[in-house]
Amino acid sequence: MTDPATLKPRDKDIDAYGITHPGKVREVNEDHFLIAALSKQILVEHTSLPAEAQLHVEPERLASLAMVADGVGKGGGGEVASRLALQAVSEYVARSTDAFFASFNADAADPEVLSRVLTVAALECHASLLERAEQDAEHRRFGTTLTMWFGLWPHAYLLQVGDSRCYIYRDGELTQISRDQTMAQELVDQGVMSRTDAAGTRWAHVLSSAIGGHEAAPVVTRITRDWGTIVMLCSDGLTKHGPDERTAERLGNLKSSKQTCEELLQDALDDGGSDNITLIIGRTIKPTDV
Repeated sequence: MTDPATLKPRDKDIDAYGITHPGKVREVNEDHFLIAALSKQILVEHTSLPAEAQLHVEPERLASLAMVADGVGKGGGGEVASRLALQAVSEYVARSTDAFFASFNADAADPEVLSRVLTVAALECHASLLERAEQDAEHRRFGTTLTMWFGLWPHAYLLQVGDSRCYIYRDGELTQISRDQTMAQELVDQGVMSRTDAAGTRWAHVLSSAIGGHEAAPVVTRITRDWGTIVMLCSDGLTKHGPDERTAERLGNLKSSKQTCEELLQDALDDGGSDNITLIIGRTIKPTDV
């Protein structure tokens, strides 16, 4: 019998789904998302063992990765920026396997280890987009948000650049974990205007930090989670049309991540769909077979 204290989610214990839509106004969808898993496994390339004697071991899931990127730029530059950002971060993770594997062991002892690794990943991504912009005059001015969830049970690390958000729903309460990196939020933090007033200004969607922009200021937040915790990453195309109360209700009644993603997307479209809409929902389901 598995010790409950050492129980970790397997692939089949994770219900995650992502969806993206251009909305009703924009011709081009400049959002992108990605859901992935880092695992440790053995791959048999050649053996004399008969089929019934071969290894049938479920790969150990080491970590979960989810990202949302909302691009900005003229002439389709935003789509290029968000796509390149997700590709660059994914490639960095693949190249830095040793550093990430070391982080699995260091997580409990020194949480700053993985925070530094993720920050470097974002800054390298930022540098790669700046280099691309210099080489391609058509995309001299483009950028993207990057909100990344790196799940390392029982913790998770949220990396954010820009204003795509991360919410957690647990114990009947919806909490925004991320902080919008916008000029409006800066004014709110400085006490210049209230959150309500800032939301209606033109600064509400002007990024103060972006991958490929004038400045990228990655913020990494470490979170402790438990079985049943629901996580949602989304671009502002959802939050423009999805009040927290409705989102909380949808997540509170969640039966499957796919169904709730589709419901929240339809809510945003029904409310006008004025921007590209992207969201990822994920949860861990405590197993009953161990």
